[in-house]
Amino acid sequence: MKITVVYDNKTLDPNLASAWGFACLVGDDLLFDTGGDAGRLLSNMERMGIDPAGIGTVVLSHAHGDHTGGLGGLLNTGVRPTVYVPRSFPRQFKADVRSLTTLVEVDGPVEIRPGFYTTGEVGSGIVEQALAVETADGADKIHPADKRHPLVVVTGCAHPGVVEMVRWAKESVGGEVAADASVVIGGFHLGSASRRQVERIIADFRDLGVRKVAPCHCTGDRAMQIFAEEYGGDFVRVGVGRVITVGSEERSE
Repeated sequence: MKITVVYDNKTLDPNLASAWGFACLVGDDLLFDTGGDAGRLLSNMERMGIDPAGIGTVVLSHAHGDHTGGLGGLLNTGVRPTVYVPRSFPRQFKADVRSLTTLVEVDGPVEIRPGFYTTGEVGSGIVEQALAVETADGADKIHPADKRHPLVVVTGCAHPGVVEMVRWAKESVGGEVAADASVVIGGFHLGSASRRQVERIIADFRDLGVRKVAPCHCTGDRAMQIFAEEYGGDFVRVGVGRVITVGSEERSE
């Protein structure tokens, strides 16, 4: 499975545009967040060979414009994906989306499709949802005894706390699957965090089984540097154009 970053504060390719916000394509047809500007989003997608007509599902993490701003332009192309939003999204936003396509309001964990889950609403201030994707590929190698599947966790800004978001992502898969959070990608919201706070988060990540990190957007340069120092070769530098392949042979392109 591939995760393709199509919108971020930084770009890894001079032919692709950067701007404050985040969006990534998970697999072939699920867009997580839409960045802040439709023009940049659609331009990057076109340059990367991603056809908007192929987007079947959109998951919006939270109701901030740098994560939802591209949705209107995406819908204006004629594509009609199913859009998943936290139930607490503004009423008018939900009405506008519902007038064009199918809207699903989420409060608790929901299985979007086999192996793809939303955490549902997390937090009591800025409410947010994360995406948890269960990857069967490589599971036997990691947990041969109980065949627990590694997870990919995607966060928008992790306003309720990135450790809390990962915990909820693990719980959201339900049933008897007790997955390790193999890869965590997205905004971690640590711009003002001290080294001690970031190191505590890294320790919690280790306890949760997070083997690879790909922080971006609102994580903050200092926090990203600490993650890079601690995770070494398992730290993935993120920007527009980054493609992360998750499976038995994980790699970044």
